[in-house]
Formats: sequence, structure tokens, C-alpha cells
Amino acid sequence: MSYLFTPPAVVSVPVVGRAERFPVHRVYCVGRNYEDHAKEMGFTGREPPFFFLKPADTVVVVNTGETGEVPYPTLTKNFHHEIELVAAIGTGGRNIAAADAMKHVFGYAVGLDMTRRDLQGDMKKQGRPWCIGKAFDHSSPIGPITPAADAGDVLNAAISLQVNGQPRQGSFVHKLIWNIAETIEHLSAAWELQPGDLIYTGTPEGVGAVVSGDLMVGSVAGLGELRVKVS
Repeated sequence: MSYLFTPPAVVSVPVVGRAERFPVHRVYCVGRNYEDHAKEMGFTGREPPFFFLKPADTVVVVNTGETGEVPYPTLTKNFHHEIELVAAIGTGGRNIAAADAMKHVFGYAVGLDMTRRDLQGDMKKQGRPWCIGKAFDHSSPIGPITPAADAGDVLNAAISLQVNGQPRQGSFVHKLIWNIAETIEHLSAAWELQPGDLIYTGTPEGVGAVVSGDLMVGSVAGLGELRVKVS
């Protein structure tokens, strides 16, 4: 088969302890999935889960021990960090029951859902899609994926983010409004999940702006650190 131009390379994430890499299919994100974050965004209660997608090529891979870089994006004056636990799907399916969902998870990683908050807000006010606030280039940094069997008690783990050494976000994964199994159940009712899908499971309270030169250090206990500098 011939192409008019060279197809892009497959986006892939390293796997802790494995030579094989995890090829990325889709990037799903869960909105407002920690109660205190929902409140800081002006919402309360356990609303039905909702999702948005990012292209696979928004993923910025940061290897263990390295500091990744994301450029300060165009068009925005309010560039926000959102630290998240990422679930990596190893076995796909449709209409997956929550009781069976965790068998579909290959592993976990630390991720950042970077956001052009002002553009997102403008689109919300106009009732328009807000892809421009979320699905832009370099908006999905991620560290290596730890296989589920080696991730410890990740469902109760502490999750946090520091900016320039100062605490910004901090919570525990068990405070997710919709836990990972429930999230997979809802997602797989709307889309057929595939091996290679990444699910950014939501961010806790404390989201805020970063500027060029800032260093973000995010962590989920048991999964190591994700270090990303804004250039």
C-alpha cells in the first residue's frame, strides 16, 4: 500500500519493566470527577459522568527520571494544570459491567490534562464545543505505565501536584466521584473501548495557572513522579 505522504508514527508510552511499549489508540478524559474540584468549577453533587476526547498525538511522553517540556500554547492567557491518574486499557469491549471492568485495565500512569481555561470558558458561555480549550497540541503529558499487578493500592493512592516546589493539588484516588470501574462501564456504553485507550480519570481540587518557566511535579503514590516544565 502506498500513501501520498508518510503516515505519522504510532504514539506509544513506555511500560515499567517491559521492553514493549503501549501503543495509544484514543485518549478519553472524565470531566469534574472529584467533588471538591467540581465545587471550585461551580458545580456540586454526583452528576452523571461526562467525557471528552483528545487526539493521540497530544500525548507528551516523559520517561522516568527525565523532565518533559510543554510549550506555552497559543491563544491563551490562562494555562491550567490538572493532575490525573491515567488508566491504560489492555483489553477492549463494549457495554462492560463495572464488576468486570478492572480486568480490562492493563496498568496506570501519572498524567496531566493541560487546559486553555479562558478558551474553554468562552466556548462554554457560547454553548459551543470546547475542544479548543482541551484538545490542543502537547496537552496530555504522561509518565511510564506501571502494569496493574505492580501498581500497589492505586485505587486509594495519594495524588498531588507541586509547581515550583509549592503544593497546588492534593487528594486521594478513592475520592473519585465515579471510580475507574464505573467510568469504564459508562465509557464502554458510548464507545467500544480498544486496547491502547488511555482514560484520564479526573483531577482533584486546586487547579490553577502556570506560566513559562514553571516546573510541575505530579505524583500518584506507587507510580512515581511526572516532571514537566512549561517552556
